[in-house]
Amino acid sequence: MTEFLNFKTLLLFLLVFCFYVPHFSSLRFEEKVDNLLPQISPTGNPQPLYPLLAPSPLSPFTITNSTAPKLSGLCTLDFDAMDTMMSMTAIDCFTVFAPYLANVVCCPQFKATLVILIGQSSKETKKLSLNSTIAKHCLSDFDKILMGQGANNSLQQICSVGPSNLTEASCPVKDVDGFEKMVNTSKILANCGKIDLVNECCQETCQNAISEAAKDIASVSYEFDAMGLRRPSDISNRVINDCKSIVLRWLASKLEPTRAKEVLRGLANCNLNKVCPLVLPNVRPVARGCGDEIKNQTSCCDAMGSYVSHLQKQSFLTNLQALNCAASLGKKLQKENITSNVYNRCRITLQDFSLQANGMQESGCLLPSLPSDATFDSSSGVSFLCDLNDHIPAPWPSLSHIPASSCNKTVKIPALPAAASGARGLYTDDVMFLLYTMAFILVAIR
Repeated sequence: MTEFLNFKTLLLFLLVFCFYVPHFSSLRFEEKVDNLLPQISPTGNPQPLYPLLAPSPLSPFTITNSTAPKLSGLCTLDFDAMDTMMSMTAIDCFTVFAPYLANVVCCPQFKATLVILIGQSSKETKKLSLNSTIAKHCLSDFDKILMGQGANNSLQQICSVGPSNLTEASCPVKDVDGFEKMVNTSKILANCGKIDLVNECCQETCQNAISEAAKDIASVSYEFDAMGLRRPSDISNRVINDCKSIVLRWLASKLEPTRAKEVLRGLANCNLNKVCPLVLPNVRPVARGCGDEIKNQTSCCDAMGSYVSHLQKQSFLTNLQALNCAASLGKKLQKENITSNVYNRCRITLQDFSLQANGMQESGCLLPSLPSDATFDSSSGVSFLCDLNDHIPAPWPSLSHIPASSCNKTVKIPALPAAASGARGLYTDDVMFLLYTMAFILVAIR
């Protein structure tokens, strides 16, 4: 039975591969300056590497031949009024790429669209949440519409979203009238009606307004003391976070959908760029290879190469996430008494922490630190922007060198070009083979 399935898989692979080869696209190059990056050390003049990206050979067929799904008829959300944003979400979460773009592109767009849908519906319903039954139907319908346009069929699992994310959860306020009586709405609109995508993450103007409003409505479930005051620490973080969702839905009801999306995606990226999203395996194999003051550099670099090859299978990262990952891994290695800069010795670059588009060539893709979307073209398919494609050395962490924060403009990271280069998809036979192999391996595993 297994041999038969393998034969069927191979046959299907060959048929699909031959059918879609004519959809190869040409390289499109554009330069992009990333204003969120720390100041750079103007050393070196690296030549840009144009990554051999192949976002999806299946896209011209799947998206242009979208199907009309059978919906429940029980959801109160107006999907038709948001058809453009729904289509954008389907592209951002396109089939095989959704798990690898999940952290930066797909899930932030998926969640933002849901927030805006509920916010816009509140203009009629006066409710900023759905009850659990309606939420279940709406999320199911939402998934069906996206899948009909080519999106991955496991977005709820990929993005950790369930029906409860459409309800008020533990927040005690869910109606528009109650919200507006308790909250300084003019302050929210003034600070969040349009955010500064470059400076918001450091200044937190909108984020602070949202937190303040969330604490205001979260306090409804508590009795006030004799002075009429309640310390924020008395309210659980879970309740406050649930109330932040209510605040964001209200904000989305007051803004045009495109403006609301810009705000929500900008706020999401502030959080995304603060951390390394990769799971860093045990570094002891590297410590064994790079121990004894690196007496055998070949053995050390082989161990490092094997380690980062595992990281490269996880997801695409933003350039700032890659900096955080380089810092996190460096600190783990230092705890294993590796004091020498193995990044420099083994020529580890920021690209090495992100998914590789072509496993046999150096073509890692780092996404911009500002919000970005995939794009769709009927001839070239789905593609996305890669930023900082040059061979930028991964900075080795030290007490005077903390490369994780874009807010600390005095941080120096080596060899960053003044203008980060960006490129969009180039289909090659090798990349096509890699993608199809990946797709069929995933199918076989499931």
